[in-house]
Amino acid sequence: MTAKMTAVQWHSRGRCYEAELEDRRPEAMLVEFGDYHPLKPITVTDSKTRRAGRKGSSSSSSSSSSSAPDPLSSMLDGTDPLSMFAAAASETPGPSLGATNPGEAGRRRREKEEEVAVGPDFEPWAAKRSDILARFTTTEKLSINLYMGSDKGKAPSPGTTVSEKVRNRLEELDDLEEGSQKELLNLSQQDYVNRIEELNQSLKEAWASDQKVKALKIVIQCSKLLSDTAVIQFYPSKFVLITDILDTFGRLVYDRIWTMCSDTRPLPDFFSPDDVNDTAKETCLNWFFKIASIRELIPRLYVEAAILKCNRFLSKAGIQDTLLRLTAMIRGIGDPLVGVYARAYLCRVGMEVAPQLKDSLNKNFFDLLTSFRQVHGDSVQNQLVLQCVEIPAYLTLYSPATHWVLQCVSYRAPEALLTEMMERCKKLGNNALLLNSVMSAFRAEFIAARAMDFISMVKECDEAGFPKHLLFGSLGRSLACTDPPEADRLTILNEAWKVITKLRSPQDYINCAEIWVEFTCRHFTKREVNTVLSDIIKHMTPDRAFEDAYPQLQCVITKILTYFHDFSMLFSMERFLPFLDMFQKDSVRVEVCRSIMEVFIRYQQEPTRDPVILNALLHVCKTMHDSVNALTLDDEKRSLALLINGFIRMVSFGRDFEQQLSFCVEARATFCNLEPVLVQLIHTVNQLAMETRRVMRGSHSRKTAAFVRACAAYSFITIPSLTSIFSRLNLYLLSGQVALANQCLSQADAFLKAAVGVLPEVPRSLSVEGKVRSSEGFLLEFINNFMSTLLVVPDHPEQGVLYLVRGLLNVVQEYSWEDSSDAKVRVYISALQLLAAMSQESYLYCVPKVDSNEKLYGGDPKFMAEINKLCETLIGQVLDHLKTLGKEESLRRQSSLAFSLFGCLLAHGDLRKSQLNQMAVSLWNLSQRHGVADTRTAVRTLEAIKQQSRHQDMSHFSELAQRLPLQTRT
Repeated sequence: MTAKMTAVQWHSRGRCYEAELEDRRPEAMLVEFGDYHPLKPITVTDSKTRRAGRKGSSSSSSSSSSSAPDPLSSMLDGTDPLSMFAAAASETPGPSLGATNPGEAGRRRREKEEEVAVGPDFEPWAAKRSDILARFTTTEKLSINLYMGSDKGKAPSPGTTVSEKVRNRLEELDDLEEGSQKELLNLSQQDYVNRIEELNQSLKEAWASDQKVKALKIVIQCSKLLSDTAVIQFYPSKFVLITDILDTFGRLVYDRIWTMCSDTRPLPDFFSPDDVNDTAKETCLNWFFKIASIRELIPRLYVEAAILKCNRFLSKAGIQDTLLRLTAMIRGIGDPLVGVYARAYLCRVGMEVAPQLKDSLNKNFFDLLTSFRQVHGDSVQNQLVLQCVEIPAYLTLYSPATHWVLQCVSYRAPEALLTEMMERCKKLGNNALLLNSVMSAFRAEFIAARAMDFISMVKECDEAGFPKHLLFGSLGRSLACTDPPEADRLTILNEAWKVITKLRSPQDYINCAEIWVEFTCRHFTKREVNTVLSDIIKHMTPDRAFEDAYPQLQCVITKILTYFHDFSMLFSMERFLPFLDMFQKDSVRVEVCRSIMEVFIRYQQEPTRDPVILNALLHVCKTMHDSVNALTLDDEKRSLALLINGFIRMVSFGRDFEQQLSFCVEARATFCNLEPVLVQLIHTVNQLAMETRRVMRGSHSRKTAAFVRACAAYSFITIPSLTSIFSRLNLYLLSGQVALANQCLSQADAFLKAAVGVLPEVPRSLSVEGKVRSSEGFLLEFINNFMSTLLVVPDHPEQGVLYLVRGLLNVVQEYSWEDSSDAKVRVYISALQLLAAMSQESYLYCVPKVDSNEKLYGGDPKFMAEINKLCETLIGQVLDHLKTLGKEESLRRQSSLAFSLFGCLLAHGDLRKSQLNQMAVSLWNLSQRHGVADTRTAVRTLEAIKQQSRHQDMSHFSELAQRLPLQTRT
């Protein structure tokens, strides 16, 4: 076989592509669709035989038509077996524990629904927690007074009697009250937080080890810390940390009693005290008795509030009675700050357990109003002097607690309650702290409707007591959510800005101005927004105050971009770009530029040539580009390049192609460090060249050709600066195709020669998305695309015949392929197909107004001889490679390559020639010899050969098919 395949003379088969296409076109068939649609459910007719229940009745057959969805749809509809079982279970009412009749069960369900009255529109305490911890901090040293537990707190031994256990626990509580304590001094804020977290963990561990009294001791000690206001500015954060421990304790106690109720049978969700067994009730009472024995007011109050929910196990009215009793107990707390946070905690647990009980909420609020008188008492004033705290700063400590209490009181409250609150504020002399909480707690639409009334009240507030800018800030937040009456909007803005612009502290100024920027953008034009920006620049530029206000300044930009999507209007504001200049920290400036470009790309619908927009956005994109350095991550580079490319794609000068090219030249110089941007620019210029030829067809041909050559020069200069080898190769090929389509043959020739020259530089492996992969697949794909283009490229008159094809094959021959690779030979087989296509009288495709080799040579015998000679050389190279694959480990590769070459001969060779015919048979046998070929592909190929043999000019395929046996695997 080997000898028969060594010497062969190539002859290409003549092809008539149009006839082949027509022959292979499928026959048209008329299909009656009717009302059929592939997505319409199938209608299934189901015949059921029903047998009568009484004797003598005949069986009747009924036919029902139903829509049968697919099984997945059935499961989504809940008709799968598990869902049906669940539905059946829910339809079958089971025995309700403690429910004597259906009416009782319905009543309990209604009571439960009333209890769970807090909806998603109620902001939970958890949402405020992190803000309080971040806002109320201190650099002063803190201290913790801790009880040092003794061995009495360990778990009792198994042999301990009940009476001994009770006695031991009482002794432990007495020991606690006697005051075995240790004080931790000089703690930093972080140390304090860590220590509180340790206590929370100790509580969980003590509870898990059945040391219930030790757990109670920890909670009591932590509660005592809430009476300490030595570092008063940290008190709100301390409250958050300590109440986390109280919440944990409350959950543990409730879950424990719930478990005791569920020992024999589960407790229903809508249970009443009648459903609770005696053991659970006794345990619950025991906990309340233990807490009642705590001597100090504050720990007793907090711990009982923590287990407030446990009253559900004892009596129906227990929660309401306890709330009212604890509300009255808070009146005994002398420190108004400690008292207001105690009320906030009681309101919090009350909203969690029984939000429908408004009496205790209202009483807490009214008591809170009464306690404001204590703020100006000697005790509080002396404490503030001792700690060097000003009264405005002290009053801000009340804000989280008063806001929360008012939020609970105002939740789903009628508008009349707001009117009542405003009247109470006036009676208290427009108490600023209360007024601030009212504006923060009530619904924004209520506040907006009375905006002018609130402004009048704010004006009358005492500036020394509570800063007015905080009041205007709260009002601005409400107005940002809901629109005030249109006639009042300008007055509101003027009155607010009169106060804001007088603020001397840059931080206070920007905190308030940032809120009112949204109101300005929402209701006014660029004139008013420009005025606001000018005022911000005026206040924040002295002493570089903007450096401490980058977050607020970023919020200003975000709010402006939210309401202004017309960038011609945006950049026409005189103070917008100077405002951007205040962002002088690199990371912040880049983030702001990124936000601007994201909005531009999202909302800019049409391409633009507006010089104002282009100059401004070029500056913005240049800022992003200049932030790139050697340490910039690849993901960051890709993200920035994506935004800049989005801008480039939105730039269009219409038919002013020269101006468009000038813009690309400027952009290339500006964005030279981002390779994806350079790639985008090359694509843009190539599109520009094609658009120029299309628009200017038939007119100014000389000028058009000059412009296309300028575009080609742009690409030819830019491509070598790219570091990605395959980006260079693909862009050389694309630019060559564009030049060829525009009849710029010398430029196309230069691009293709450059691509061939780059091929030897392709590495054997490259990094793709962080993973090292072989470059062989990418290289084969490019070479095949390249050869497809070579079919229509005419030979250069000063070069030899097929010089580009020969140059490509020489590079492939010299390239250092992997040792176990067949890639080079597969390129040779692809080159055979190209050469066979070049030998046809009429090519498969062509470029308009470009004469390919079919017309240049006109079937010249010398040209055909060159093609045949080159084909014979390639076939010899493939056969030599097949000889080297005779070892057992290479048989599969040998079979695959032999079959590929067979397919090439079958499609492109003239198999009427005996040598080629015999070679094809030998290649078939070689591919089938060892039973490793793809049998399905071989069978389909053989069937195609037999089908082709029916054509008059392909009758020799019939004899060929008889000589191609299918080998069975052994």
